[in-house]
Amino acid sequence: MAAEIVGAIFGALSCICGTPTCNCIDQHRNFNDDVDELRRKLNSLTSQKQEIESRIQEAEARGGQMVRQQGQEWLKQAEEIEVKQQAFLEKVQGVKWYKRACLDRLVCRKINMVKEMLDKGSFPEGLVIERAPAHGNIIPTENLVGEISTKEEIWGYLMGDEVGMIGVCGIGGVGKTTIMKNLHNDLQRETRFEKVIWVTVSHPLNVFELQKKIADAMGQRLRDDEEVLMRAAALMEIMTRVRYVVILDDVWQKFSLKEVGIPDPNVQNGCKVAVTSRSSEVCSYLRCKIVEVKPLSQEESLKLFLSTVGDGVLQVPGLEEILKLIVKECVGLPLAIVVIAGSMRGVDDVNVWRNALTELQVRVSSVKDSNDEIFKRLRFSFDRLDSLQLKSCFLYCSLFREDYVFSRRELIECWIDEGLIDGLPSREAAYNRGHAIIDRLEKNFLLEKENFFSSGFAGFIYPSAGAKMHDIVRDMAIISIGPEFGYMIKVGMNLVELPDEHGWVKDPEKLFLMGNNILKVPVSLPPKCLSLSTLILSSNPNLLEIPESFFGEMLALKVLDLSNTAIETLPNSISKLENLSALWLQHCMKLKYLPPLANLRGLKKLDLHEAGIEVVPQGMGMLISLEYLDLLFCQNLKEIPTGILPNLSSLQYLGVCCMQETTIIRNLEEVARLKKLETLECQFDGIQDFNHFVNKFRDFQSAIAYSLGVGTARDMVRQSKYELVITECEIGEECVVLPNNLEYLWILRGKNMRSSLNKTALLENANELRRCRIWESEEIECMVELDSSSSSTLCCPVLDKLELLHFYLLPKLCELVRVEEAATPPYVFSNLKTLIIVYCSRMRKLLPPELLQAFQNLEEISVIDCEQMEEIIASSDLDGSSNKFTFPKLRRLILLNLPQLKSICSAKGVMISDSIEEIEIQRCRELKRIPVQLPLLDNGQPSPPPHLKKISMDRDSKEWWESVEWDHPNAKNLLKPFLKYSRY
Repeated sequence: MAAEIVGAIFGALSCICGTPTCNCIDQHRNFNDDVDELRRKLNSLTSQKQEIESRIQEAEARGGQMVRQQGQEWLKQAEEIEVKQQAFLEKVQGVKWYKRACLDRLVCRKINMVKEMLDKGSFPEGLVIERAPAHGNIIPTENLVGEISTKEEIWGYLMGDEVGMIGVCGIGGVGKTTIMKNLHNDLQRETRFEKVIWVTVSHPLNVFELQKKIADAMGQRLRDDEEVLMRAAALMEIMTRVRYVVILDDVWQKFSLKEVGIPDPNVQNGCKVAVTSRSSEVCSYLRCKIVEVKPLSQEESLKLFLSTVGDGVLQVPGLEEILKLIVKECVGLPLAIVVIAGSMRGVDDVNVWRNALTELQVRVSSVKDSNDEIFKRLRFSFDRLDSLQLKSCFLYCSLFREDYVFSRRELIECWIDEGLIDGLPSREAAYNRGHAIIDRLEKNFLLEKENFFSSGFAGFIYPSAGAKMHDIVRDMAIISIGPEFGYMIKVGMNLVELPDEHGWVKDPEKLFLMGNNILKVPVSLPPKCLSLSTLILSSNPNLLEIPESFFGEMLALKVLDLSNTAIETLPNSISKLENLSALWLQHCMKLKYLPPLANLRGLKKLDLHEAGIEVVPQGMGMLISLEYLDLLFCQNLKEIPTGILPNLSSLQYLGVCCMQETTIIRNLEEVARLKKLETLECQFDGIQDFNHFVNKFRDFQSAIAYSLGVGTARDMVRQSKYELVITECEIGEECVVLPNNLEYLWILRGKNMRSSLNKTALLENANELRRCRIWESEEIECMVELDSSSSSTLCCPVLDKLELLHFYLLPKLCELVRVEEAATPPYVFSNLKTLIIVYCSRMRKLLPPELLQAFQNLEEISVIDCEQMEEIIASSDLDGSSNKFTFPKLRRLILLNLPQLKSICSAKGVMISDSIEEIEIQRCRELKRIPVQLPLLDNGQPSPPPHLKKISMDRDSKEWWESVEWDHPNAKNLLKPFLKYSRY
């Protein structure tokens, strides 16, 4: 009744007062309708958001697909709008009638805002895109000598239907792992299996960790808070989706596949599981078809020895018989052969060889069992290391858990902390010495080269140089250390508490307890540790606290590592450790408090990388010996008080974050006063902070190495001496000031990058830039745009020095270089060695013919997953004549998954590249001709390119290979020995 009365009054007023009142009254009447419309639009937005989230989850579950960046950004914006507008609706629900006219205009704006979001959520180009089918990682390994028949037997079981479980058995060092590594790499070229998974199991068996490794290899993640049984069920469901081979290396204990979550391999699912073990009982328990790996024959052993030490030793008079006797002492064990041969490489004195034979015979004369059989021979190689420093660094590697992969940087830092590398004038010199030691140990086969994978940077996993120790070599090293050294090693043993008093060595000097699940430590250690110099408790993720008196009697302690633990405070007793030289607290994200450090005058390293501290430790300014300070990614740390940094006069390495909301930025002036500083790693919140740094310290930068990050990345790449990574920043709107000596630039998810590189000031001063990566930037359409304007050549001198260009997921990129008719093309990219283009879906032509003379130094061209790519060398008006395109240094030509690729060059053109080593062409079904010109012999017949190693294609391309044309009719028969089928 009241509403009717009010309506009647408004009707009368509209007649009396005219149009303005009419509009106001209409808005009042429309208010409820508009609010209802806003509510309907929000419901639609919620439904659309749920549908997109569901599609993303399905894509992630299927694997092989990735979500476009716009999709993630849309979800984030939609969530914000949904929350804000729902709150708005709640506020206006009971609003007074006299306010409705004004609010209605605001409601209409909000309706339009939600409509706009709904339109954006249609994703006409698709929400997800296909990933490149997963390449299995090729594992570094040695070529086989003598194990060919064993390898072929295992291969037959892998390819056949009769055997699902394969057990590869043999004594330590006989070559089981090497055989399986070779088979793993061969399986990457097969299409029979969708996944080939390698997992090193090691001792003792940790089912939780094994599940994690397999899930990671499948590109999936298991919940850490679930019990092993539930994780096994989840893993079982994941693995039933694909046909796989799982290789479990170095299995020591009996277990069941179901316990882990691996489905039983059988004829129906077509899957395989292969196990390597020194125990045939373990293989029998798993119901494996057992394949025994036997030692090499004398002839095979000699061949392997010579391939390692070098055939030139046979030219030394009187050496051949001695060499054969040394090989005989290796009893056909490949590991012993390569290690001993490595230790004798470069020796051409017969007397030294005779002495080596005598030492080896004496050492193995007391052999008692198969373990001694290999250990004594490996110990011979260790004894031949010619310095105490080499031996000490080698033995230190054994103190970490079995099969642990070191990054080179981590290992060298450990050696520096332990004093194994010291007395050098700079940290750079110490690093050079460390790299030389690692190289020497690798050449002697006491360490193995291994990729170290870091996964912190912007969600990407990237490899760097690493190393690991063979488990048998590690066992030998631990035996060599002996109890007299006072080392106590309890690593990776799933301990939940420290050993009791009976499990301790007397007065230990070094105590290694990393990689366990220790929950707490006692008030004091069972024995008095008056001589303890190193205590490593890192990677005990549930360790919450250290008792106050724990460090009370450890006055000799020099190295303390509590990284990757859950500790919240450190006890005050740590302030009494006046001999402490290195304190590691990396990734202690719950750590809030450190006691005063003023008494630790000998402290050289303080590593608080990604720790949870809110203030710097009291007394840090008194650490006059401090050489290494890492405060990177300490998100709660608000400032380094003024006056502290200048006191750290010995500082060689500094890692800090410079965020807008903190006062750390003000301390950059103090950084310039650190005269011994060699390396600065710094993360900036935004472009403005970064520009302030560059403008202020141009002269200072030339004296130090730096790794700088801007934006959201949470790790450093460390691939160059002078590097910068910009992540998720407004590149187009803000002017980025680059350091003059910058060598490596990586722009990831740059926003508003609309201008080509030569028409922006971005690279103007980067005169030393050598490598550039631009990834996932939405707007950029052309990298270099050459026309008659003066701005066209703004950055051409910089571009001409580039050696690597890598473009990834640039959806609007159409051209690498655009040359207008009136332009006189300058030389750009004349020093370019590597060109990689991935997921640039709109590119049709790669290299313009006008600029081919500029690409004479190209060594690699890789074009991958560019769905509209039609030509590698674009056609020109001269296509009617025969064209020769010369690439004198090209070694690798990689063309993968280019469904529209029709030509590499013009119909009558040929590519001349005698330097070519590898050609890989896969899923390029429209390509009818490979125009690589083969060199001709004196008789006019073609010959393979002199450096060619392989031509790779996927199994499905066999028919394509038969139909594709080459420049010479006999080319296919001639090149058939180089043909390799791989699994793309």
